[in-house]
Amino acid sequence: MARLILLRHGESQWNLENRFTGWVDVPLSPRGVQEAKNAGDKLRGFTFDRAFTSVLSRANETLRFVLETIGQTHIPIEKDQALNERMYGELQGLDKADTVKKYGEAQVKIWRRSYDVNPPGGESLKDTAARVLPYYEAKIQPYLLKGETILIAAHGNSLRALVMQLEQLTKEQVLELNIPTGAPLLYEFDSSGKLISHRYL
Repeated sequence: MARLILLRHGESQWNLENRFTGWVDVPLSPRGVQEAKNAGDKLRGFTFDRAFTSVLSRANETLRFVLETIGQTHIPIEKDQALNERMYGELQGLDKADTVKKYGEAQVKIWRRSYDVNPPGGESLKDTAARVLPYYEAKIQPYLLKGETILIAAHGNSLRALVMQLEQLTKEQVLELNIPTGAPLLYEFDSSGKLISHRYL
């Protein structure tokens, strides 16, 4: 049986400050460091064959703290910008509350959660999925079909795109999907690659 753990990075400094982050390379906050270590504690029973992450430091740091916590720092790690957070365009760096005041809560929710509506100058979830899913299918899924145990440390929206595919969610269902920081999400597959179960640890 293959197992895939999806882990959104711990709280970043801009999560703490309630700002749109996107591709801006922001470090973990002190709380985010602790969330990463706590995720490691929840993953002590797993032996990972390899790990994948984005090129952004908040995901890299989260992965490092997890692997240090479970004593598995020597597994193969592949970093690729295909797993980066969605690019928020003109919203990057803006305070989310101020953005709501300017554009309205409904519009900001559509920009943040919808499948195919782009924020100004940025990527929609559909755009994000167009880079995440081919990478997953080419680089990660083959290892799962071999029965390996894989860890992906990435971002809210790159992981939403993947969860939408794995769980066959509709555009309406993905609107309500929010993946919390530092919470390991386990998927189990049979030998044919069929999803058996999924749950937060």
